[in-house]
Amino acid sequence: MRRKRILTAVLALAAGLLAGSPHALAADAGPKATLAADSYTWKNVRIDGGGFVPGIVFNRKEKNLAYARTDIGGAYRWQESSRTWTPLLDSVGWADWGHTGVVSLASDSVDPNKVYAAVGTYTNSWDPGNGAVLRSGDRGASWQKTDLPFKLGGNMPGRGMGERLAVDPNKNSVLYLGAPSGKGLWRSTDSGVTWSQVSNFPNVGNYVQDPSDTSGYASDNQGIVWVTFDESTGTSGTATKTLYVGVADKDNAVYRSTDAGATWSRMAGQPTGYLAHKGVLDTVNGYLYIAYSDKGGPYDGGKGRLFRYATATGTWTDISPVAEADTYYGFSGLTVDRQKPGTVMATAYSSWWPDTQIFRSTNSGGTWTKAWDYTSYPNRSNRFTMDVSSSPWLTWGANPSPPEQTPKLGWMTEALEIDPFNSARMMYGTGATIYGTENLTNWDGGSQFTVKPMVQGLEETAVNDLASPPTGAPLLSALGDVGGFRHTDLTKVPSMMFTSPNLTTTTSLDYAETNPNTVVRVGNLDSGPHVAFSTDNGANWFAGTDPSGVSGGGTVAAAADGGRFVWSPAGTGVQYTTGFGSSWAASSGIPSGATVESDRVDPKTFYGFKSGKFYVSSDGGATFTASSATGLPSGDSVRFKALPGTKGDVWLAGGASDGAYGLWHSTDSGATFTKLSTVEQADTIGFGKAATGASYQTLYTSAKIAGVRGIFRSTDKGATWTRINDDAHQWGWTGAAITGDPRVYGRVYVSTNGRGVIYGDTSDTSGGGSGGGDGGGGTDPTPTGACAVTYTITNQWSGGFQADVKLANTGTSAWSGWSLNWAFPSGQTISQLWNADYAQSGSAVTAKNVTWNATVAAGSSVSFGFTGTWTGSNTKPTAFKLGDQSCTVG
Repeated sequence: MRRKRILTAVLALAAGLLAGSPHALAADAGPKATLAADSYTWKNVRIDGGGFVPGIVFNRKEKNLAYARTDIGGAYRWQESSRTWTPLLDSVGWADWGHTGVVSLASDSVDPNKVYAAVGTYTNSWDPGNGAVLRSGDRGASWQKTDLPFKLGGNMPGRGMGERLAVDPNKNSVLYLGAPSGKGLWRSTDSGVTWSQVSNFPNVGNYVQDPSDTSGYASDNQGIVWVTFDESTGTSGTATKTLYVGVADKDNAVYRSTDAGATWSRMAGQPTGYLAHKGVLDTVNGYLYIAYSDKGGPYDGGKGRLFRYATATGTWTDISPVAEADTYYGFSGLTVDRQKPGTVMATAYSSWWPDTQIFRSTNSGGTWTKAWDYTSYPNRSNRFTMDVSSSPWLTWGANPSPPEQTPKLGWMTEALEIDPFNSARMMYGTGATIYGTENLTNWDGGSQFTVKPMVQGLEETAVNDLASPPTGAPLLSALGDVGGFRHTDLTKVPSMMFTSPNLTTTTSLDYAETNPNTVVRVGNLDSGPHVAFSTDNGANWFAGTDPSGVSGGGTVAAAADGGRFVWSPAGTGVQYTTGFGSSWAASSGIPSGATVESDRVDPKTFYGFKSGKFYVSSDGGATFTASSATGLPSGDSVRFKALPGTKGDVWLAGGASDGAYGLWHSTDSGATFTKLSTVEQADTIGFGKAATGASYQTLYTSAKIAGVRGIFRSTDKGATWTRINDDAHQWGWTGAAITGDPRVYGRVYVSTNGRGVIYGDTSDTSGGGSGGGDGGGGTDPTPTGACAVTYTITNQWSGGFQADVKLANTGTSAWSGWSLNWAFPSGQTISQLWNADYAQSGSAVTAKNVTWNATVAAGSSVSFGFTGTWTGSNTKPTAFKLGDQSCTVG
């Protein structure tokens, strides 16, 4: 199945948010913002990969120095010691969100401390800003920027070609950049500080994917697509004389200069009818290898060729591993072994079914072998084995018939690099991850090489929605391309994405506030249902039935008790159902395309918003009535949520800079709204556990407050705000979703458009205790009576474990609160605990009730669970006390 890159940020909308001057705020009775700062620790909720990696670049001078670029999620540097990737562009801010799309990377082979990135996401109107070249003298730890007078397209068609940015390997103050959109070839002679167009370069390109596309996305000229230097034609300190340039022009694809760029000429005798995706030079043997495709990629490509150009004689040789009639794909990934230059490899990047193909030659393309061959169709013989145990979701939970297999070797395989210092190591990018091997040379000896994900630290999902239920998994995510996950441990890769069905993109999800085991999600799928339900907190799913006309996911809301659902899908009007969506009925009084949410207390109350109007239903979604509230944003860039625990308490964020824009609050189910004067602009709103002593849950928002864009927290209902991120942690566009954690004070989950799910924890431990949480303050329990405890280790691994604790009331009267104490006998430490508040000091642990499980009737029990760490041994506790009462241990 083709898994196309789906953009979550509705970027035409985002462009509207970012352009223009701030809206003049209407006044209300509230106080002005008082900004404070908090020290937060920011991490990714681990998924590992999740998106297209179109480029991998190894430094040619320093061993183990490598970079990866993504189409919307920034750039990364390889850390050999930990075998992980470090993100480099988290400092990109809201106004420059397009600079998270990286169209090219260049690592300086003269000075390995220097690295360059050409950034910009779209060349059409979706990205309001121009592109830029970022330069770093500390391997991407910090950057300086030169803005360009044109746009770049890190997420445009043709983004897997390249590299478009190149540093002269002899005179590293000289760089070249190939531009799209007819802007030509550009050169810098001062290490990327200033740039000027190479005015005499003869061809700006002419290939467009689809001239009829009125959006400008597929109809843009893909331009100059790669630059390759022949380092053998220069000496240290003098500009390299010979360089080759690939152009998106099927009749004139490759040009050369032999005088350091003073003059240029089309290379004679070159193939025509194809685009040159890559040009890789083997200076030892004097061969320029070129991978050709009839399309620009990364999805398309029906025919392709591989050619070798002899630099000494000017001879072109077709070295394609298969006859043209037998190709149904283009070639793109291309690399040579710098330790053994006669070894060359290439990928069939657009071979979607049954799998991608990788080709290898050890005699400069004279003969080839394949990563897999047919024995007798449909049976395959693989030269490799796949081990995805570190990212098990890469199987997609599939069970395909031969010749397809799971996990696949890959798709969209345009990045392919053999480590220049290690012939046994190769990495390649796919539409979902980076795969690699460290025994590649087994290929030549006839034994299998092992392919594994080499992607830890590189998080490239685009986030549409987030939910943090009060019980069960701490987080549920709705993602582009890979659907979404139930995250039971934020530090570990989930075993599988949501399945049954596998929605390619989940657009919205919700859980029943008072029954969090009931979850609903909606999204996009080429064919099949667009809605699914779970009755076990998202662990397992079953498909619902679509009403007529559904073409996409839209938004969905679950009633507070899980007894009914309201769905606003793409393609048809708002619908409601009782039960689990076996049949739907049209809601009345609300327009098609409205965003829908549920009241978190009253199971019959639902809300909607569309084009400046707020809508309310009190009959379970059957009928809606437009509120008389005015002054709300006129557009549809709005996100709103109802507060758990209080009926009719609604917060609404959104707008655009040319109209109403900010944060509004209603305490009467949307009949009236008050705009907060403390907030200039806001795009998301979420709730988390209340601070100690606070009577209201903590608010979180991605907003502009006191002139500053950032992620903010308020513990006093929006009267004052604390910026909790900093300029090093901005992640571009964060306008899709945000939520606090109802169990852990200060914890917040932030959506990004390409950097995955970010979560932050505060260093301010005075706010709400060390863990757990009830979302609104707990009680101080004084339980009495007999008790029994069952302590079960449910899972254990090296250094870590998960346990469940069942506390039974074996007395004769109910508890109105409880507090359980024990000591770990082996020095274990709790990492995360759910369904209770907790504190740990040394080996001593106290777990106490949260609001919803404070009452435990005689003869009943309550359970909570946690993950923890251990060293040496993981001995179970043998003594538990309920206050001063010792419990029987089962």
